[in-house]
Amino acid sequence: MMNTLLLNLNEVQSLLTIEDTVEAVKAGYMAFNRGVVQMPPVVSLMAHKFNGEMDFKMGYSEQEDIIGIKMAGGYWDNPKKYNLPSGLAMICLFDAANGVPICILDGTLITGYRTAAAGTIGALCLARKDAENIAMIGTGMQARLQVMALSKYFNIKNVRVYGIEGQEKYVEEMQSQHPDIHFSATSAQEAVENAEIVITATASHNALVYDQWVKPGTHINAIGCDMEGKQELDPSIFMRAKIVNDSRMECKKRGDTQHPFKAGHITDDNIHAEIGEILLGQKCGRENENEITIFDATGLSVQDINTSLFVYRKAIKNNVGKNIEVFDVNI
Repeated sequence: MMNTLLLNLNEVQSLLTIEDTVEAVKAGYMAFNRGVVQMPPVVSLMAHKFNGEMDFKMGYSEQEDIIGIKMAGGYWDNPKKYNLPSGLAMICLFDAANGVPICILDGTLITGYRTAAAGTIGALCLARKDAENIAMIGTGMQARLQVMALSKYFNIKNVRVYGIEGQEKYVEEMQSQHPDIHFSATSAQEAVENAEIVITATASHNALVYDQWVKPGTHINAIGCDMEGKQELDPSIFMRAKIVNDSRMECKKRGDTQHPFKAGHITDDNIHAEIGEILLGQKCGRENENEITIFDATGLSVQDINTSLFVYRKAIKNNVGKNIEVFDVNI
C-alpha cells in the first residue's frame, strides 16, 4: 500500500506560521521566474445562484518534483447562511515521479496565509521602509491577515479601514489583537490619502481607490482582484505607477492590471517586473521615496505548493496527521 497523509485545519494551523509562509512564497516566486515551475491557466467556475465561485489552481514544481492542485471556493453568503467562512479550500500534493498523492490537506488557512505573505513580500520590495500608516480597503478575513502579516515586518502605527460592511467589528477585533496599532473606521478616501501602504482585499467589480487620492510615495497591494471583471483600483493610477505583477499573463487577464491594459492606458512595456524578478535581483524594487508602486497579485499555484510542502514535511517530522491507504500497489 502507498500512504497519503491527511491534515485538517487545526493540524495545519499547529504547523504553520506567517514567517514560514513568507519564506515559502518567496522561494516559489523565485522558482517561477527561474522557469522551473509549470502553471496551466486557472480554471474558474461560477455558481451565480449561490453567490459563489470555485477556482482550480494547479502547478508542477520541477525544483521540488511536486505537483499540486488547489480547489478553492469563494462563497460570499456562507457566514450568514451556513456559519462557514466565505473562503474554503482543499489542496492535494502529488509525487511528480509516480503520480501518488502524498498529502491531502485543508487549504483554507494556507490560502489565507500565502495571500497575506504575498502582500508582505510586495511591500518589502516596493513600499517605503518607514511606512507606518495603512489603508485597509476590505473587512474580511484576508483584510485581517494582511495587517497581521505586515505588522511582523513594518512598524505600523495606524490602520484606517473602509468596507461596505463590518467596519466597526473589524476595528474592535483587530484593536484587541494588535493593541500597539491604532485602528479606525473611515471613508476610503480618508484612508488612502493618509497611507503609505494601501491594501485592497475585496470582491469588488468596481473601483474603490481613485487616482486623485493616491499621494507620491504610496505603495498599493492589489490583492482582491483575481478574476475577469473584478476591479478595485482606478485604472488611471497605473499610468503614473511602477507596476509589478506576480504573473504578467495572469494579471493582464485576471488582476487589476486587466483594466488599464484593456483601456489602452498601458502596454506590456509599462509592466516593470514580476515580483520574482525583483527577489532574484534581476529588476529593481522601489528606487526613491516619491514613487507610486503597485503590486498586483492574482495568486499563483506555486505559492500553495511551496507552503503546503512545508506543512507536509513538518507534519512528517512531528508525526502529525492521519495516514490513509489510497493505492494497492499489487493491483
